[in-house]
Formats: sequence, structure tokens, C-alpha cells
Amino acid sequence: MTTPEELKYTAEHEWVRAADGSTVRVGITDYAQGALGDIVFVSLPAVGTVVSPGEPLGEVESTKSVSDVFAPVAGTVLTRNEALESQPELLNSDPYGEGWILEIEVADLGVLDTLLDAAAYQDLIDNT
Repeated sequence: MTTPEELKYTAEHEWVRAADGSTVRVGITDYAQGALGDIVFVSLPAVGTVVSPGEPLGEVESTKSVSDVFAPVAGTVLTRNEALESQPELLNSDPYGEGWILEIEVADLGVLDTLLDAAAYQDLIDNT
């Protein structure tokens, strides 16, 4: 299992990467995809949807269960990873790359400082 140092994390197992300008890219962690098992369907919000931290913004369905994906930050959905519609297994095979979920425009990238760094996230999952 990997926990890239350059990302920020939530206790709900989402990761966040600063992208261009005021945009962040969001996905689920390697730990989350492993716990879910084989992912077979992903439900994503529409572009333009306003999201708030901690609120569900979509669902990931695996052969074991259905789990909510939570918004790690407040903002507006700019882009969805449309590849997940036909290839939801990208969340399993490449959770930090091609398996990203969506991009959110945030008002202030400083909000990322409120999220967990890699060491704190690793401690969280080590104690789960």
C-alpha cells in the first residue's frame, strides 16, 4: 500500500492534490480501494455541483459493498473523470493516477492545510 508524500488526505480515505491555480484533484486512497475490493461502478456529481467538506459527493460500488465518497474541501466540481464510467477498475489499479475521481475549484488552497499529511494519514490507517 502506498501513501504519496505530496498529497493531503482525509480520515474518510480521500486524497487531494493541488492542480492548476485554485483547482484540486480528488480520489480515494490505496487503502480505501483495497478495503473495497473490486470496484464495479462509480457515481459522480455533475460538473457545476457545489460541494461542502464532509458531505457525500458520489458513490463507489464494489463486489462487496457501496461506499460514499466525501468532499474533502468546499468548492465547485469542474471536471469528472469520465473514464471511470466505462473503467471503474481504474480506482483499483491506479488510485493516485488514472483513477482520480474529480477536480474541484476551491476559493483558497490554504484549506489543504486543514487536511492530513501523509505521515498523519499513515498513522490513522496503521491504528485502524
